[in-house]
Amino acid sequence: MAASNRRRFLQQLSALTVALAGAAPRLGSAMMPRDLGNLGAVQALGAIRRGDIAAEQYAQFCLMRAEALHDLNAFIGLQPERVLEAARRADRLRASGARLGALHGLPLAVKDNIDTAGISTTAATPALRENRPREDAPIMTALYGAGAILLGKTNMHELAFGYTNNNAAFGAARNPYDPGRIPGGSSGGTAVAVAARMAPAGLGTDTVGSVRVPAAMCGIVGLRPSSGRYAAAGIVPLSHTRDTAGPMARSIVDLILLDSVIAGDAAPVEPVPLAGLRLGVPRAYYWAQLDEEVERIANAALAKLAAAGAQLVDIDISALPADAFRTRRCRSIQLFELKPDLTRYLEAHPGAPTFDRVAAGLASPPVKTAFERLVIGPEAPSREIYDAAMSEYRPSLQAAFGQAFGGVDAIVFPMTQVPALPIGQDAEFEVRNEKFPLLYLGRNADPGSCAGLPGICLPAGLTKAKLPVGLALDAPAGADRRLLGIGLSVEQVLGRLPAPAL
Repeated sequence: MAASNRRRFLQQLSALTVALAGAAPRLGSAMMPRDLGNLGAVQALGAIRRGDIAAEQYAQFCLMRAEALHDLNAFIGLQPERVLEAARRADRLRASGARLGALHGLPLAVKDNIDTAGISTTAATPALRENRPREDAPIMTALYGAGAILLGKTNMHELAFGYTNNNAAFGAARNPYDPGRIPGGSSGGTAVAVAARMAPAGLGTDTVGSVRVPAAMCGIVGLRPSSGRYAAAGIVPLSHTRDTAGPMARSIVDLILLDSVIAGDAAPVEPVPLAGLRLGVPRAYYWAQLDEEVERIANAALAKLAAAGAQLVDIDISALPADAFRTRRCRSIQLFELKPDLTRYLEAHPGAPTFDRVAAGLASPPVKTAFERLVIGPEAPSREIYDAAMSEYRPSLQAAFGQAFGGVDAIVFPMTQVPALPIGQDAEFEVRNEKFPLLYLGRNADPGSCAGLPGICLPAGLTKAKLPVGLALDAPAGADRRLLGIGLSVEQVLGRLPAPAL
């Protein structure tokens, strides 16, 4: 980015931050700890900018909250003194009258497969415990450049290869709404930290739903951006075609700000009016085989959107027969690309182990079994299957979505078929007397992520057992900011969930 363009972008981003923070109510000086916990990212930034709270005070609260709730196992590593010193520097900078970055003094929880210079990036697998990258991932450079503070690296499903976050090496992350249940994965630790009010926001990564599945199960919001919108370097990879980082928070306005910083896109986002908005409802694939409570809550959410003026349009995405996920046409892309992509990452990091050492050291039995069977074993996709997926099925899927979006603004569907499962239920789950492998938790995330579409997940409500259910929206590739504008309006209708009773 040319220097003049960068200055203009920073000015636009600063104006956007001030506008967002100015829209949040003032908090006053007599703030209690519970007030700090309920601050979203934009609210916290506004409070720090105005001097209602100090960055050090807010960072101290987040650290104390993380320690008090350490049994949820959200973080792999915390370095309190480093965090507090960064917060003190932020306070000194504000006191000097210098221009403040868009994320000045904001602590963020970051998934531990994103490179942070001098700090371990383990991908939650034993062989990478000592992996200390020399450089930050570009997305971290963007966040630091805007003034963000790394609160800590978060727990995740081992090597991002699953949905439970039941990690044999680093322990299971636990759902704040029911600590006996999974938070979803693979970005489960970030979801736990945000939902449990340890951090106002954070980063995950999404290959086949790994931001949106934990967002759904933990009652927060998450964004998978269009493929290629965020820089991919410096992230422990599964698939260069399908991987992307994604922000996670408790409100859409916070996603908008984080997306602005990471993507370098400071264009304002206004709520897209629901009146007349056409939302496609692809029932044949996305709405099949749902848990009764998930179906009830998702249908109630549709009714609320219709009452607010949205037009619900039943659509059929022709490239998605009922067995689309079972045939692994899109998943073969990830499975084929994993070994060469991970090998390149490891070779670019001095002192990192070889691919074979990483594979041999996998600690979580479901990950090790799946890896040995599907990545390096007899069921690994052949070059012929991969080429067909890339040259035939993926383009046909993208074309089918393109045709669908010719008549609707976005599609809407339940993020997962079931709410959070019990920890230890690692093989399969049951819906209406039919059993599915755990990988099917990503069934509804799979088509859009394969096609490279932007997708968001918002809370739709709580089950009778007080477990969150998430509603997802996918939009045309490149329409990220408009999708976020739609999300603002949907959020206003559906509301937010009460904090977990911890």
